[in-house]
Amino acid sequence: MTRLRTDRVLQIGIVVAVLSPPLLTLILARFSPSEARAYVFLYLGIVASLGLLTGLIPALVAAALSSVLADYFFLPPVDTLSLASPSDVLYLVIYFATAGAVGSVGALRRRSINEARALSRTLGAANSELERLYREQAASARTAVRLAQTQQQISALRDADRIRRELLQNVSHELRTPLASILTGATVLIGRSDITRPVRDGLTGIVTQSRRLDRLVGDMLDLARIEGHALELRLEPADVGTAAEAAASRLRQTHPTRVVRVTTEPGSLEAVADWDRLGQVLDNLLVNANRYAPPASPIDIHVAPGARGTIVTRVIDHGPGVSAEMRDRIFERFVRDEQPGAEGTGLGLSIVRGIVEAHAGRVWLDDPESGGGAVFAFTLPAVPPEHSQVETLVSDPATAARES
Repeated sequence: MTRLRTDRVLQIGIVVAVLSPPLLTLILARFSPSEARAYVFLYLGIVASLGLLTGLIPALVAAALSSVLADYFFLPPVDTLSLASPSDVLYLVIYFATAGAVGSVGALRRRSINEARALSRTLGAANSELERLYREQAASARTAVRLAQTQQQISALRDADRIRRELLQNVSHELRTPLASILTGATVLIGRSDITRPVRDGLTGIVTQSRRLDRLVGDMLDLARIEGHALELRLEPADVGTAAEAAASRLRQTHPTRVVRVTTEPGSLEAVADWDRLGQVLDNLLVNANRYAPPASPIDIHVAPGARGTIVTRVIDHGPGVSAEMRDRIFERFVRDEQPGAEGTGLGLSIVRGIVEAHAGRVWLDDPESGGGAVFAFTLPAVPPEHSQVETLVSDPATAARES
């Protein structure tokens, strides 16, 4: 681009060098030859201007052309290129030399100006680049500081989470040991025949509350494992229909008057699951349904093959259902629908969600098909037809999700 611009300036300079001296000559020709000779050095102005603005070559062209025109029109004999006296020859030589020198000085001056402008542009570009590099360096420094702060925060959170889990495990262990002693001693005392009825009733209350506290400690420990991604799962083919029948039988033992109906759809109901944890999920859902459903109403468990290689299980009660304001929070920790006669810690459904998601499944509150009640549904990955044996020990829910 710069080269093209230089060539264009040179071409314009040559055109001006060819046209300017004749134009000046036409002006000077209006004077008498003696007066015109006094203004001949105006040609030097043209030469100097061309040298300063367009370079040395146009200046030399203008100088040569001016010499010829001055000789022809103003130096005797006029209208010829011959000179009458040696002084005129010397005069013409001095003029040409002076014109060349002036043009050279102008050209050097122009070159210096162009080099200064180019240097200024280069310095401006360098300054812009330095500013850009400075901004990038400053941004990198800020990013590095934020990264270091984030790493410190992550480390602090990891330490806090580790301490919390260790504290919860220690507390759970320290609580369960005396609770076991209390339960054992109270149960033995209840079996004695020499205690009075008030004492027996008091011991029964101690046993009931101790078992409730033991369940709370167990739930908190399970929740700590789930949130710490330390829940161990022994994955194997498990028939969900059989697990539902077993959970229903366990609820009937503790609540003989409760009707629990299990229905299964045709097809394979084998899921990739930990049998004990699957039973814990069903037990928690049944206990929750039994807590809120009217005593005379049945609880239904429906198991069926689902879409995309899953087994879908629904636990349906015929109670008042879940209030609208609780539907979005029902699976959170320590959240429960406050209804008359309702008990519980608010951890059961949160544990259900953690265990199901650790199996790469999903749990949700479904809409009842007719009437009231609550419908809790969850999915588990079905056993692929080509795999009949699955047995893996998993300690991280994320790993379970990936492997399933």
